[in-house]
Amino acid sequence: MFSDRSYCGELTASDSGRDVSVSGWVDRKRDLGGIIFLEIRDVSGVIQAVFDSSVSAVNAETADSVRSEYVIQVKGRVRKRSDDTINPNITTGDIEIVADSINILNRSMVPPFSIDSRDNINEEVRLKYRFLDLRRDDMKEAMIMRHKAMQVTRNFLSARRFIEIETPILNKSTPEGARDFLVPSRLNRGEFYALPQSPQLFKQILMVSGFDRYFQIVKCFRDEDLRNDRQPEFTQIDMELSFITPGMIMETIEELIKVIVKEITGKEIDYSFPVITYDEAMSKYGKDAPDTRFGLEIRECSDIFANSTFNVFSSALSTGGVVRGFAVEDGGKLSRKMTDDYSEYVKKFGAKGFPMVKFNDGKFEGGISKFITDDEKSMVIERFGLKNPAVVFFSVDKEKIVNATLAGMRLKVAGDLDMIDNDKLNFLWATDFPLLEYHEEDKRYYAVHHPFTAPLPDQAGMLDNLTPENAVKMKAQAYDIVLNGVEIGGGSIRIADPELQSKIFKTIGMSDEEAKMKFSFLLDALQYGAPPHGGLALGLDRIMMLLLKRNSIREVIAFPKTQKGQCLMSDAPSPVVDDQLSELSIRVVKK
Repeated sequence: MFSDRSYCGELTASDSGRDVSVSGWVDRKRDLGGIIFLEIRDVSGVIQAVFDSSVSAVNAETADSVRSEYVIQVKGRVRKRSDDTINPNITTGDIEIVADSINILNRSMVPPFSIDSRDNINEEVRLKYRFLDLRRDDMKEAMIMRHKAMQVTRNFLSARRFIEIETPILNKSTPEGARDFLVPSRLNRGEFYALPQSPQLFKQILMVSGFDRYFQIVKCFRDEDLRNDRQPEFTQIDMELSFITPGMIMETIEELIKVIVKEITGKEIDYSFPVITYDEAMSKYGKDAPDTRFGLEIRECSDIFANSTFNVFSSALSTGGVVRGFAVEDGGKLSRKMTDDYSEYVKKFGAKGFPMVKFNDGKFEGGISKFITDDEKSMVIERFGLKNPAVVFFSVDKEKIVNATLAGMRLKVAGDLDMIDNDKLNFLWATDFPLLEYHEEDKRYYAVHHPFTAPLPDQAGMLDNLTPENAVKMKAQAYDIVLNGVEIGGGSIRIADPELQSKIFKTIGMSDEEAKMKFSFLLDALQYGAPPHGGLALGLDRIMMLLLKRNSIREVIAFPKTQKGQCLMSDAPSPVVDDQLSELSIRVVKK
């Protein structure tokens, strides 16, 4: 008697002598003159089946007729391979199935690409034939590991009294930040739902409702321009907690991240995640999500060149700009061509150039060295701690451009000099973000994170006498978690006081009527005993991309969209018939 279906990749030498039935796709076929070998693939792996024409000509003839990606069922007996026929490239390489029967369940056209190919396949072709692409080992691994990450997350949070609660997908449009995806209502003509950018308001209301630990693995939607780490629909590990502090939330997330990393990579994270403030991150790394796997820390140089006669420096400093830089102990690895190319490359960040000097044997040479005084050179040596041969790069402009330039060039130079250890997992927390930013163009304040983020407790009073000058000093009780220079999650302590929430709305230019129209249900809820609460959302797609070392989140999502927001497989988005539009009282206006 044959047992129930076995999975190809789960058979082992201990199954020798056992009758089995396997079903899957033909991965490879070899004909050794009367003996046919088929490698059969399913979600668990590959197993070889042997068909001997001297035993069964019919079975051998059927096996010889199959082609790549045919769906077949094979029954037979497991046996160990001889030492000289073991295949070390597959987990089942020391065994095979001696086939008693073969059944062709379905045929396949010739695939547009080889499923076992390790070559770079055009991404558009892969996305168009995603049903085939998902059969490839790297995509199969991504889907299985994603499943494991979600399962271990659910188990971890459930064991800590979190309750998984679903929040609505169709909700009111409250445009703050990215654009909403709008859904027209047939029953309420002329009115629209919006797909959620996050479950923010509902999870806060759950706190008011007494569910003090909520989580959800949830789809979110943002109608924004796309990059390698963004999609119009993405998945968050979303949570909210009551009666907590930022430290308590950060401790919980750290523990969860370590569990996920162990499950996906097998690595133990044996350190507490460093905590740096937003101001420290910007001053040392030029961005609030820094990559700390290498050095090249930024140093402030404006004071060194305060009296510089070098026009590039003096003109920028006189108009409120800054001079900052970083040093590369390169040992001569940076060529003249590389440094020349960098002067062009920095233009993508808005910079006009990338001044540099070489340091060797206690002396400066090349670049802008002739424009720097001896006193300035001494201060540069001390500021950067120069001892070994090095190149010092400077950026000079408005602070925003300088930060973007140096942040980008740290990564560029480190990559060019092979300074980045891709096996490292450097996590950190960034805290104390600005609460507000002032836009000179429209003379108003905006919330840096979102308008439900609480200020530091001792700074709430500053809202009563706010000016653009002191607004920059206000800090939020916000925290981001960063992995290898990529923000993988962020959150904050929320505003639980309805008066403070109303004050924030007014500060960002929202009238009482507008606030009531957009957020009446939240404001109402806060008046009925809201506990102190806060939360965080982790980007599951980004986490999987980084842990599996993929170049894009499209590599860890089953059915992603292109950078134009299209699904090449299903051809979405697509036009709809006029009758559907008519039912919704909608007319398409062509540009």
